[in-house]
Amino acid sequence: MDSQEQKQTQTPARKPQSTFWWIYIVMIFFFIWMWFFQSSSSLPQISWNHFEKELLAQNKVDRLDVVNNEWVEVYLKTEEKKAADQETQSILEREQARGPSYFFNIGAVEVFYDQLKRTGEEYPEANEIVVTYSRRQNWGSTILPWLLPIGLLILFWVYMLRGISARMQGADSSFFKFGQSKARILEQGTETRVTFKDVAGLEEAKEEIYELVKFLKDPEKFERLGAKIPKGILLLGPPGTGKTLLAKAVAGEAGVPFFSLSGSEFIEMFVGVGAARVRDLFSKAKLRAPSIIFIDEIDTIGRARGSSTIFQSNDERESTLNQLLAELDGFDTNTRVIILAATNRGDILDPALLRPGRFDRHIQLELPNLTERKAIFKVHMKPLKLGPDVNEELLAAQTPGFSGADIANICNEAALIAAQREKEAIHRQDFMDAIDRVIGGLEKRSKIITPAEKKRIAYHEAGHVTASWYLEHAQPVLKVSIIPRGRSLGAAWYLPEEHQIITKSEFLDAICSALGGRASEEIVFEEVSSNAIDDLEKVTKQAYTMVVNYGLSDELRNISFYDSTGKREGALQKPYSEKTAEKIDIEVQAIIDKAYEKTKMILNSHRHQLDALAASLMEKEILYKDEIKAILGEKPQMQTKE
Repeated sequence: MDSQEQKQTQTPARKPQSTFWWIYIVMIFFFIWMWFFQSSSSLPQISWNHFEKELLAQNKVDRLDVVNNEWVEVYLKTEEKKAADQETQSILEREQARGPSYFFNIGAVEVFYDQLKRTGEEYPEANEIVVTYSRRQNWGSTILPWLLPIGLLILFWVYMLRGISARMQGADSSFFKFGQSKARILEQGTETRVTFKDVAGLEEAKEEIYELVKFLKDPEKFERLGAKIPKGILLLGPPGTGKTLLAKAVAGEAGVPFFSLSGSEFIEMFVGVGAARVRDLFSKAKLRAPSIIFIDEIDTIGRARGSSTIFQSNDERESTLNQLLAELDGFDTNTRVIILAATNRGDILDPALLRPGRFDRHIQLELPNLTERKAIFKVHMKPLKLGPDVNEELLAAQTPGFSGADIANICNEAALIAAQREKEAIHRQDFMDAIDRVIGGLEKRSKIITPAEKKRIAYHEAGHVTASWYLEHAQPVLKVSIIPRGRSLGAAWYLPEEHQIITKSEFLDAICSALGGRASEEIVFEEVSSNAIDDLEKVTKQAYTMVVNYGLSDELRNISFYDSTGKREGALQKPYSEKTAEKIDIEVQAIIDKAYEKTKMILNSHRHQLDALAASLMEKEILYKDEIKAILGEKPQMQTKE
């Protein structure tokens, strides 16, 4: 018998405690309340006419008692009382054999006295009736409104104290779990099945982070040389690049307890809960050392203090961050607890969190290149049943700028499309359609488009393709379509080159290519339309990026207002003056105007090819690269880029 079984046998089973005992007490208070508020309403109520005609006229009344100047209780004579008791089936009235038999309300004592006096003139026997006046105190209505809230408050505090006692004894009390960490714990033997073999395209990151696994498996190898493993490793990168997947692979490879949670799980509506959860998380990790803590989206609590606090202040978040900093800095070198964190907004993290001794290493994950995308496609294609025409190299070449999550989505969409088409395997066309769906959305062939609109859309897309075909630095086109897809009425697919530096000429040619649709409409129809809203948005952003961030303008040369620290995020004041802002607007407009005129010149020079391409689009709706090449001819040999 192992130690865990011994503990289970030694620990006596707790008797189940009712969690609704306080409900019964509240019900008792309610019934007491109802009993105390029972007043003379338990007697039959009669009217004055009934009292006068049936009781006074027949000489049945023994005496009257005016209670609190509000109602009158009628006492019958002995023989009449017995008769009334026999007619009344109420148990309460039978128990009140010597009490009143009826009651009626009065508006005022003076009115009752005048009415009784007038009745005495008609019925002389009424003058012999004894009238008494009494006052009664309803202790239920006086005391119970005070006793009931006090009783409920006492019950609440008893429940609180019982919860504290249960927590001190290690019992499970949900009311006091606010300060406990919500981390999911993956133990050895039950850990995730994801390993480094399932992570493709992150070779450098895997090699660097694998040191954690080797340290946890054989710590003496490092410690005998005096080496210290980094306390914290921060994974930085755009969304979908595999940060969380890499952490899961570490959990699968390390074979040690793995604590996983999101940064938002530290924050609660109660003050101090975030800091308490941080303390609880690290205390559990130390008890299970060697272990790994993974905090996803750490920017939720790790945002730089003092930034973006113009309209809001979150002291709870800052206290949580302070506690996290204290726990990271308070680690001993032999605790063997390692922190992994992931975020796609590393520029807004607090500098104290990034300093050596806390997060020592920063691993930057970028969007995968051609070779990495090929490896990612291979990983996600393993469980798929593929046709012979599927080539991962071609798919990788046609998905530049796609993240690992995007590629996984493409593979899944291709499988869904093939299943809908009732195919036995997934073919190349299914993957191509999946890429189109991910980029542009579902086809909407049912959308009603007039012939005039179709012609305008065809010339718009033909203008994009024609302009880019004769621009030196424009991206090569793959296909063009005028079938509505998603929010777009038409689209052109390009194959951008993968490089790290963008020149001014490349920026300008990209703007010219984006303006090709509007320029074509103006040349052909002598009027522009609303069809270029996406193009204009992209052009405006690119032009402002050239001027504000990269300093690629003639007027504002070698000046950049880009903020890599993120401290000016959300600030009301711009980092430049109003005069400079005016210059920026003028420069942006000049860049766009220059590019627009250049685009119109290209389209006017190749008007014949533009018309032929638009006509072919109206006929076929989709044109591929070979068909485009047959219409526009060979792409002119421009000056070779170094």
